[in-house]
Amino acid sequence: MAHADGTWRNWAGNQSASPRRVLTPRSAAEVSDAVRQAAAAGLAVRMAGAGHSFTPAAVTDGMLLRPDGLRGVRSVDAEAGLVTVEAGCPLRVLNETLLARGLALANLGDIQEQTVAGAIQTGTHGTGRDTGGIAAQVAALELVLADGEVVNCSAAGQPDLLRAAAVGLGALGILTAVTFRVVPAFLLEAREEPMRWAEVLARLDELTGQNEHFEFYWFPHTENCLTKRNNAVPGPARPLDPARRWLDDEFLSNTVFGLTCRLGHRVPAMIRPVNRVAARALGARSYADASHRVYCSPRRVRFKEQEYAIGREHLASALTELRALFARRDWRISFPIEVRVSPADDLWMSTAHGRDTAYIAIHVFHASPHEQYFREVEAVMTAVRGRPHWGKLHTRDATYLSSVYPEFAHFVALRDKLDPGRLFSNPYTRQVLGS
Repeated sequence: MAHADGTWRNWAGNQSASPRRVLTPRSAAEVSDAVRQAAAAGLAVRMAGAGHSFTPAAVTDGMLLRPDGLRGVRSVDAEAGLVTVEAGCPLRVLNETLLARGLALANLGDIQEQTVAGAIQTGTHGTGRDTGGIAAQVAALELVLADGEVVNCSAAGQPDLLRAAAVGLGALGILTAVTFRVVPAFLLEAREEPMRWAEVLARLDELTGQNEHFEFYWFPHTENCLTKRNNAVPGPARPLDPARRWLDDEFLSNTVFGLTCRLGHRVPAMIRPVNRVAARALGARSYADASHRVYCSPRRVRFKEQEYAIGREHLASALTELRALFARRDWRISFPIEVRVSPADDLWMSTAHGRDTAYIAIHVFHASPHEQYFREVEAVMTAVRGRPHWGKLHTRDATYLSSVYPEFAHFVALRDKLDPGRLFSNPYTRQVLGS
C-alpha cells in the first residue's frame, strides 16, 4: 500500500520500499511503455499487488508499478468456462462478479483481498483433496517481457511459459491479465467442529480423504483443535445468521482476538491461559453458502507468517515434531497453527509441484519477535524437503530451493533467456533464484 511520502509498505508492516518512480498503468500498452522507460533509465521494475506478502517480493528502489489501474474484468465465457481479468483485479471483486454470472473459482485461499496476479505469482492456495491452488486454475496469461513485448501463453501456445510464469515471482515479466478456468457456481457446506489433537492426528487420512476441503487449526499450549470440513452440496443455501456471523467472524475472531494478541504481546505470561480459554470456547457450527463466502473470512488482526509445503506423507510426523518443539521451548504463541492439503500440480515453481502436499502455517502478532520460532520450525520442515510459501517469511536460498524443485534449473534458464539484464530482479529474487 502506498503512502503520502512515496514509500510503499505491505499489509503486515514488516516490508517497505522507497522507489524512485511510481506509476499506475491502465493497460498492457502502458505497462510496456513503463518497462521500456525503466530499462532506458537503468531501473529495476516490479509490480506490487495488495501487499499481502510477508516477504520483500514487491520491494524495489527502482520503478514500482501500482495495480490499481488494471482492475477490470475483460471477458466472461460461461460456455467455455473461462474468465479473463486484469492483473490488479482483487479476488473479492472477481468472486462477486463470477457469482453474478452463475460461476465460481473451484478453490480459493482463506482471504480474498489479494490481486489475482499477486495471488498466483506467490502461489496462494487454500485446501483441497482434488483441486489445487489458485494458480493451478490458470488457463492463460498475458505478460510484458523485459523488451516491452506483450505476449500471451496458454496450454495451446507456449505451454512451458505458462507453467513457469503462473507462479513466476514476477521474475519473468509483468503480468497484465489472467485467464482462469471457472466452474458453475456451487454451494459449500461448512462443518466446523472442535476436536482434540490426538484424535485429529489419528484421523488425518480419513479427514483429508473423505472431505473435498479439510483444514484444522491447533491452539498452541493446549490439546484443542478446530476442524473445518467444506463439501459441495445441492442446496438450499443455509447462510449463517448475520448476527452469528458478526459475533464469530468479526467480534470474536478479529476484535477480541486482536485485543488478546495485544495483551499477550505486552504480557507474554497471559498467552497460555488465554489460549486455553479460547480453545474451550470454540463451538461447532454448520452452514451452507456460495463457495467463496465459505472459503474466505475477514482477517483484520495483523500478523507475520511462515508456511511450508511438505510431502503429504510427512504430515503426521512433522506435526508430532512441531508439537515436541513446544514441549522443549519456552515459547508463548497466541496464533493457532493452520494445516491444509493440496493435490500435486505441474507448475514449475508451485509449492505443490509433482507431489501431493500438506501445508503447515505458523503466525505471530505483527509486533512480536518471530525469528527463533520461525527458524526452529523451518528446520523441521526443511528436514523433509519442505518448500516455503513464496509470499511468507523464510530463509531459504537458491542453493536449497534448486534441490527441492525439479524444474528449478529450467525456470532459471527461461529467466536467463527472457530477462538476461535482470530488469525484474530485486533482493528477494536474487535470494531465491540466484543473481
